[in-house]
Amino acid sequence: MTLYIASLNSGSNGNCYYVGNDKEAVLIDAGIPCRETERRMRRLGLSLSAVKGIFISHEHDDHIRGLEVLSKRYQLPVYITPATQQNTRLSLDPHLVQSFRGHEPITAGALTVTAFPKSHDASDPYSFVVSSPTVRIGIFTDLGKVCEQLIHHFRQCHAAFLETNYDEQMLEEGRYPHFLKNRIRGGQGHLSNRQALELFVRYRPAYMSHLFPSHLSRDNNRPELVQQLFAQQAEGTTIVIASRDQETQLYAIDGHYTGKAGEDTVTKRKSLIEKIKMHPIPVQGSLF
Repeated sequence: MTLYIASLNSGSNGNCYYVGNDKEAVLIDAGIPCRETERRMRRLGLSLSAVKGIFISHEHDDHIRGLEVLSKRYQLPVYITPATQQNTRLSLDPHLVQSFRGHEPITAGALTVTAFPKSHDASDPYSFVVSSPTVRIGIFTDLGKVCEQLIHHFRQCHAAFLETNYDEQMLEEGRYPHFLKNRIRGGQGHLSNRQALELFVRYRPAYMSHLFPSHLSRDNNRPELVQQLFAQQAEGTTIVIASRDQETQLYAIDGHYTGKAGEDTVTKRKSLIEKIKMHPIPVQGSLF
């Protein structure tokens, strides 16, 4: 089943990602004002009446700024952990609040949303994979580091929003105070261009048709730099920068793309083939 995806905004000024099929959809985070969410979805030909819920990754303002108004106006369920809700200090309608736990799939019509923990300086932060029976979309931002869980889920995605927050040299030489630089690069902040590119080059599956570098810093990164870095290693995957100022186009991900797998994915497959050759599975003889 084809999934349609777009970034409505991506950056420290607000984050909101749309994933849906022909009939229903979910939003991951609601970090831009409700009116702006409405306006951007309208430009893409999307309706909020199709949205079955908003999934909140963590309590930072750029992920929840529009949540209270959006949820109340459209009576949208909010999927949020108790620790995150406690730290939002928002007035959410109790009947709309739905708790979730990591690794436990939640169904929204024909969509399935699975959360898993990530390293970020929030109370209870999560990344998400939204899937149909045949297509999987990853939303992987606000990541302090590349962990085994991230690698595991990234390797299964047909498309992904992947944080590429900062260029390491620009951050080091930039105007941010030392404590903030250390917060960003200290393992519970954000991924650099280099870290994200290494993940993509090593672990992308052959069927990853689209990658959306996301959550770019205005001060410590440049869209053209990220586009060039990833395009050089794309091997056929379409690279689309998720803007911090406007929505992307709406992209249809049908799961039919076949390209070149990442280096570690290829190595793992070759090792498995060699192992099978060395230790073939015994074939039982016929009983008749």
